[in-house]
Amino acid sequence: MEYLLFVAWLVVFAWLVTRVKFFTRTGLSKPQLVIILLLKVMAGIFYGWIGLYYGSLAQMQDTWGYHINSIQEYHLLFNDPGEYFTNLFRDPYNGGVSKFFETTDSYWNDLKGNMFIKVLSVFNIFSFGHYYINVIFYSFITLMGPIAIYRVMTDVFPAKKMIVLLATFLVPSFLYWTSGIHKEGLIFTGISLVIYCIYFGTKEKRFGIKRILCLIIGLLLVLALRNFIIIILIPAIVAWLIANQRPKYGLAIFSSLYLLFGILFFTARYIHPKLDFPQAVVNKQQEFKKLEPGNSTIPMKDLEPTIMSFLKNTPQAITLSAIRPYPSDVRHILSLAAAIEINVLIFMFLLFIFWRTNTYNNESKNLIYFCVFFSITLLLAIGFSVNNLGAIVRYRSVIIPLLVIPMAAYINWNQILSFFVNNIRNKNNISNSA
Repeated sequence: MEYLLFVAWLVVFAWLVTRVKFFTRTGLSKPQLVIILLLKVMAGIFYGWIGLYYGSLAQMQDTWGYHINSIQEYHLLFNDPGEYFTNLFRDPYNGGVSKFFETTDSYWNDLKGNMFIKVLSVFNIFSFGHYYINVIFYSFITLMGPIAIYRVMTDVFPAKKMIVLLATFLVPSFLYWTSGIHKEGLIFTGISLVIYCIYFGTKEKRFGIKRILCLIIGLLLVLALRNFIIIILIPAIVAWLIANQRPKYGLAIFSSLYLLFGILFFTARYIHPKLDFPQAVVNKQQEFKKLEPGNSTIPMKDLEPTIMSFLKNTPQAITLSAIRPYPSDVRHILSLAAAIEINVLIFMFLLFIFWRTNTYNNESKNLIYFCVFFSITLLLAIGFSVNNLGAIVRYRSVIIPLLVIPMAAYINWNQILSFFVNNIRNKNNISNSA
């Protein structure tokens, strides 16, 4: 029965993906849309399978833990509907709502798991509690994220649609981590909806009710599922909106505002003790260090809530979040894939440095500045606080397209191809002459 239900829902959503205007307005063909959905479903199934059979080795038990809790929540809907519809908004700690940055006895810290379980419990109504059928629902909903980014980036790079397509949907770590039943898919969808609404809203100089509602939903998803990202996202949005008023000075505006934000980061605690951002990062690091060490847990220097400590730890943070895992960090197939991918991306970055084009307008560049500044600050936040490589790879997956798509689109692939073709021809000519 489960297999028949799986096939039925898969057919339904394969049909829907070719009918929903948000998807069809990408310009992608119906077969392309169906293939992208199927790729996400297959990645989600593989994610669940890894979590079930190799969860202990790969530190991936969370996905099935969420599923089990969602089954309990699903039964609660029928046994005590009043509790089901109100427990998400109840603070069990009598003051946990005020602990926005705390990791213990905090309403906000619990909200990310509670909300995600609530979403899965709704899926269970239609899947009768079957994990792999829930993967189909989750894949369809979280497809909105990459589709939104694809629509934005093809508007920025209209001559590079195939490159944007590949960089959006086929980066392995992004496909894997945002397709599996975990929070990353919805977090990326929230970030993407915010980017989509602001980009087209400012370009068209029109923010209708639908666009504003979409923007609010995106922000709420990020706030509920990983609240520290909202602290990083808001400054990036502010800088982007201001830069759009003076497109010619976009880089200067972003740089100067981020310098100001950096100063506020360390001095806001003198305005109000609750705004002690450095201490919140230190607390987050200490909470990760207290967790039971896993196969990919690595030692990291203790952070202190001072400017000098953050500066001293910046090289470590960049290395952890942007360069590792090294080949020496490989412990299983997932870490091997992550190590290979990060080296490919570093190689692509070198191509970008030496072979790139620069033919896009100032308005488009402001979007790129947003992607770069937001991504770098998120990577730093991850690198300062997380000491588990598996968690780092998962957390950073939500900004991979924001960096890879512009980088791939700016690379002059034709020049690179000509360079290698000419080298081969020259070598052949020398060989023939000899």
